[in-house]
Amino acid sequence: MIVLLIGSGGREHALAWKMAQSPLVEKLFAAPGNPGIAAHGECVQLDLADHQAVVNFCRLQGVTFVVVGPEAPLVDGLAGSLQDAGLAVFGPTAAAARLEGSKGFTKDLCAKYSIPTAGYGRFTDAASARAYVEKMGAPIVVKADGLAAGKGVTIAMSKDEAYAAIDDCFAGAFGGAGAEVVVEEFLEGEEASFFCLCDGKTAIPFGTAQDHKRVGEGDTGPNTGGMGAYSPAPVMDEAMVERTMREIIEPTMRGMAEMGAPFTGVLYAGLMITRDGPSLIEYNVRFGDPECQVLMLRLKDDIVPILKAAADGALEGITPSWRDDAAMTVVMAAPGYPASAEKGSVIRGLDEASEPAEVEIFHAGTAMKGGELTASGGRVLNVTARGKTVTEAAAKAYEAVDKVNWPEGFCRRDIGWRAIERERG
Repeated sequence: MIVLLIGSGGREHALAWKMAQSPLVEKLFAAPGNPGIAAHGECVQLDLADHQAVVNFCRLQGVTFVVVGPEAPLVDGLAGSLQDAGLAVFGPTAAAARLEGSKGFTKDLCAKYSIPTAGYGRFTDAASARAYVEKMGAPIVVKADGLAAGKGVTIAMSKDEAYAAIDDCFAGAFGGAGAEVVVEEFLEGEEASFFCLCDGKTAIPFGTAQDHKRVGEGDTGPNTGGMGAYSPAPVMDEAMVERTMREIIEPTMRGMAEMGAPFTGVLYAGLMITRDGPSLIEYNVRFGDPECQVLMLRLKDDIVPILKAAADGALEGITPSWRDDAAMTVVMAAPGYPASAEKGSVIRGLDEASEPAEVEIFHAGTAMKGGELTASGGRVLNVTARGKTVTEAAAKAYEAVDKVNWPEGFCRRDIGWRAIERERG
């Protein structure tokens, strides 16, 4: 196969690293890719908003399979345009990608198909949203309806904090994503990330993880795109996975098919495991970032035929096999993140840091400048390691972090704390 991978972050580097190991892949292109991805394939500049330009590139280069990594091109309909041109694509159409593109759409789907989720209201003006908060009280959750790079969610512990979040959304803090706001009930419990691969008819479980969204240790500070993750998530035992499939994933697949938008690709359910069982916080329509990184380290199988089976409607009967090991990734971020990250600082020492066989360092926001690797984004590196336990994986990951020569970078030092506490008993 000649494969085109769309995207440039740590998730895509992990996918490129895993796909490049497949004997089925003759050539791998990545658009736009990054310096880490360049070790596994050829990085090319394409205007992803110009779907015809992407189609033309695929025809010119003989691309036979396209894997779309990030959410923005999926919500924009790139997968559907490529499918219309006769290409095999891993990723949902624009109609199916509404599961991530509109939080309100997903909440309405949950209401229609009795999928467990927090109570909510949808609002297109600040006054109505504020009145709902006044009625419901705090804590309460305020979400920009559209795509906001993982940052459009405020868990408001007071009504004033909720009012401020509502005002921010309608004042344009998240651009068009905040033109509508979803306000929802605050759920108590433990969060987990649950992944399924889908082919429009069949959904198969594809791993669990736990993400750490807050920028500061002890889960403090503003939300980010994710400061680290580990897999598997202990809270997602076999019984909880079965319940989630039955109560959340299967009704979603049925509902999307009934409305003429069958879902193909990866369905990522952000869950709250409450006293009553799993409840859907939100859907994403692509691999989590940084959860993808830990899943790729744990997956035993060649990923390419599995992704191709999803694209071809042929997932039935496939059961991916996983290493028993745990995996952890620690995000190294640039100063100022998640607000205005400082770019341009030089990063050295990655070869030494990633020397152990169980360690991989994925590039999330890097660029080459004057022959030096530099920070070009907020989340810059994903230092990822495997171990027999989460405690062991954490020790290896942080040992590698300490070998990275990047004085400006920072990370949380408590990734995996819940699982580590469990392991200590």
